Amino acid sequence: MTAKRLSRKSGVPLYAQVSDFVREKIYEKEWGVDEPIPSEHELMDMLGLARGTVQKGVRVLVDEGLLVQQRGRGTFVTKPLMARPSTTRLLSFAESMDAQDIAYQTQVVAHRVEPARDVCAQQLGIASGADHLFLARVRSVRGRPAMYIESHLNLVACPGLDEADFSQESVFAAVERTSGHAVGRSEMVYSACVAGKVRGRWLECDEHAPVLNCDQLVRLDDDTPFEWGSVWLPANRCVISSETSRA
Repeated sequence: MTAKRLSRKSGVPLYAQVSDFVREKIYEKEWGVDEPIPSEHELMDMLGLARGTVQKGVRVLVDEGLLVQQRGRGTFVTKPLMARPSTTRLLSFAESMDAQDIAYQTQVVAHRVEPARDVCAQQLGIASGADHLFLARVRSVRGRPAMYIESHLNLVACPGLDEADFSQESVFAAVERTSGHAVGRSEMVYSACVAGKVRGRWLECDEHAPVLNCDQLVRLDDDTPFEWGSVWLPANRCVISSETSRA
């Protein structure tokens, strides 16, 4: 794409065309992960545009999470902070990170016992209005939020779970300790969406930035559901990886 293909008559703002140009270079793998993109002046010359227009177009991709700006070094294609391996073995996100030797920090941002509404009660297999634990956490890698987790937890199956220190203990470990059962299986559904204001704030990304959402229902080994919730993964900081064979 050259300056000739940037149209001032298309109805698409020029800064948005800059974003499209840079995004395509990255998607086509011409500009690789963890590599710098051309400088603002180089993009200005390449596209025949003013600096302010180029800056605004690049800023859109920074807000999307596709680029990261490093003071004194330039603007780089984002390198994922972590990979979530796809596997038939059930691992929590914390266990997956531990298995990859990824250092992380957990911040508990909500921890409250409250009555379960009808949908929540149905998912957890408890009476409507029964107490359950709502837990929200942010996990950070290298100082950047890598995931935001919301969990509705079954206190009937796991008495005393609300007393756990979830900044230090994983949900799976605390559940097995308080329930007397092993974690059994999970049902997960992945979908792409935008962050929204609340989750964008916790993930330190623009509210319109793309995120990967994992809705999950996790059961004990006796098939009792103990966790119903969602994990929100910011695009380009976290990826899902897998390895398969035709054999």
